[in-house]
Amino acid sequence: MRMAPRGSNGSGGGTKLLLCLLLVACTGAAGQGLRVGFYQQSCPDAESIVRNVTWPAAAADPSLAAKLLRLFFHDCFPQGCDASVLLDGRGTEKAAGPNLSLGGLEVIDAAKAALERSCPGTVSCADAVALATRDAVSFQFGRLLWQVETGRRDSRFSDEADGTKLPNPEYVFPILRDSFARRGLGVADLVALSGAHTLGRTTCMFVSPRLYTFQGNGGVDPFIEPRYARELMGQCTSMASANRVVMDPGSEFAFDTSYYRAIKANRGVLLTDSVLTHDDEAARLVDEMQDLGKFLAAFAASIQKMGAMDVLTGSQGEIRRNCRVVNY
Repeated sequence: MRMAPRGSNGSGGGTKLLLCLLLVACTGAAGQGLRVGFYQQSCPDAESIVRNVTWPAAAADPSLAAKLLRLFFHDCFPQGCDASVLLDGRGTEKAAGPNLSLGGLEVIDAAKAALERSCPGTVSCADAVALATRDAVSFQFGRLLWQVETGRRDSRFSDEADGTKLPNPEYVFPILRDSFARRGLGVADLVALSGAHTLGRTTCMFVSPRLYTFQGNGGVDPFIEPRYARELMGQCTSMASANRVVMDPGSEFAFDTSYYRAIKANRGVLLTDSVLTHDDEAARLVDEMQDLGKFLAAFAASIQKMGAMDVLTGSQGEIRRNCRVVNY
């Protein structure tokens, strides 16, 4: 699938941007061209249009928040929040192994179709994903958990290789920390964003190595609580198991702090969950995140920060009419 090359876009903003993004009510990302209420004049109902699609979908599918959080992360982390992961076709990000199981795409399609009926050619797919993700997570609370800065534009380029540039679930802490640092995200962001694992499921492909061949030496990861290891073995019965495991047992559909309590009890599903207790700073933050108010505030700040990474703004990219294909 041939598409025009993506334009360059500096991250900029420095300390001012970081301080701004730490405020949940932040009204603009310095140097990024994003701001809360970007569509106030051009499409004043944009946010409510997306929410009117997302909330009924979340009511019908309690797994939607997990799906859209994963979709948003898989779009943003490799090269910026530009809706490149939504493009169909051979050789695109969507065709990469980690993205083959992405969900929630039909909700983004429905939200974009509603936006196009009301405000044709105005609201980007990248912003639709950011808004729908916020709305899906917020649904259980009946209120919006963070403000979304909008003004992103959509990339005309998507490369399958970018779809593999994600943290590996088998990373030890220093490698995991460094992978986030390369994207301008610190340890506080790593711990807060990891809280998304309080939702959803993962495949045994990422769990079984901890149960049967830990670090290539055989045996069980000693950082898994023994009874929990036996529970996981009952679900992932071999290295070849294709079963799926709940990331936060007993709280699969609730955006809460039980994930952090599980980590403290050595009941993290992925190695990247468990290793958050292997670093003093991260472990201290895990303790703090067990307070719901602190977790929600920290998550809001970090997802805003992630959502501003390497975005296309101004005349860069385009506003796709259909999120799955570039405009012609």
